[in-house]
Amino acid sequence: QVQLVESGGGLVQAGDSLRLSCAASGRIVSRNTMAWFRQGPGKEREFVTTISWNGVITVYADSVKGRFTISRDNSKNTVYLQMNSLKPEDTAVYYCAAGASAFGLPSRGEGDYDAWGQGTQVTVSS
Repeated sequence: QVQLVESGGGLVQAGDSLRLSCAASGRIVSRNTMAWFRQGPGKEREFVTTISWNGVITVYADSVKGRFTISRDNSKNTVYLQMNSLKPEDTAVYYCAAGASAFGLPSRGEGDYDAWGQGTQVTVSS
């Protein structure tokens, strides 16, 4: 019903910045929660950040707080993840997710999302 496509990943050096984009298409539920998750090598998928349906409320994992910023532009059906001061431990496949079960509120739980992008690789060298 809703398709998500991430872009913007790449290979950067520690301390660099990168901006990821997540473009949504198809039948989009208006009051949806959006989030970014990531999965590093040999690790389980982990929560990164989430944003409310209107972009007013944001929540971040402690590991990225102060360095990453999530935002959304509903007129463009796009969610962004601005990543600054990147560290090697940020290396992962980053996934965009969308869901309506949280009724537009931020959520850290994977179970609240039913639409996922294919992922985009972010590699941060030392």
